[in-house]
Amino acid sequence: MYKSELDKHIQNNSLSNSFIFFGESGFFIDMYTKVVTNIEDASVLTFYYDEYDFNSAKAHLSQGSLFGDRNVLIIKSEKKVDKKQLEVLIEFCEKNPDNIFVYAYYGSDHKSYAKGFSKTTAMSVRFFHPKDFEANNIVAQIAKEKNVTIDKYSISHLLLIHNGDIALACNELDKFRVYDKPISTKDIDNLVFGLAEVNIDEFVKKLLYKKDFKEDLYNMLEHGEDEIRVLTIITAYLTQLYMFNIYIRVNGTPNALEILGYPAPKFVVDEKAALSLKFKPHTYSKLHELLLESELKMKSSHVDKSAILLSTLIRVQKLL
Repeated sequence: MYKSELDKHIQNNSLSNSFIFFGESGFFIDMYTKVVTNIEDASVLTFYYDEYDFNSAKAHLSQGSLFGDRNVLIIKSEKKVDKKQLEVLIEFCEKNPDNIFVYAYYGSDHKSYAKGFSKTTAMSVRFFHPKDFEANNIVAQIAKEKNVTIDKYSISHLLLIHNGDIALACNELDKFRVYDKPISTKDIDNLVFGLAEVNIDEFVKKLLYKKDFKEDLYNMLEHGEDEIRVLTIITAYLTQLYMFNIYIRVNGTPNALEILGYPAPKFVVDEKAALSLKFKPHTYSKLHELLLESELKMKSSHVDKSAILLSTLIRVQKLL
């Protein structure tokens, strides 16, 4: 089924107690997982990705609660879980209506789950990326809940900066809560660094691959980019790479949702993972130290920020 059918079941209070959520929209998968598992005083067990253990999952759904609480099991994974195991977990829910089970699949093999559980009571739901008006309405509703005053034009601008990613746009709303005024597009430009700013992203990669970056830097500064902001973007990018580096060293393979907090396209994850491993932890430490010292210098009065920035970036490439 699709989102619209699930919405009708929610409105009519005719939901099942086991769900397979999949599709293109990680935001909707997360959102509806929260909706169907929002049970007061429930005993919740959540497995993230490589943590999943079938025996523990079975035990959680099969155990009775001393206090009459409901047992909720959530599995979030980019990897496919064995279908027979899922059927066993669904069967536990069919036998006990107090159980709730959600398998939130963030991978790309959508065909496996479209009709794979039609012989069970599980609701298998595919979520597509929301249309523009839908995304705008969701952000507007969440902004209202967070007491952020923002008009539809500013919301559209915020979504454009983040390539239509609702989760990222909604995360930005927390930055706006401290401002006791309506949020304008100018405020968004000043406060938000978006994924759509490909030029800066490409510039940072050029820098880290030790290519000539000077012409790109001059172009950005000529178009009004602030020197301190360029520096903080580079610092943030390196911090993200360091997180990839640590995660891969500990777990063997990268996991975007655990590292970044949101699903990312495979080519983005692969690129950042490969780049992150080019540098040793000691190098990351030296780079962060250099960048933070330079940012402090730039914030002093009567200094040539452009000169400090250029000097810093040349030193960055020498450390790589």
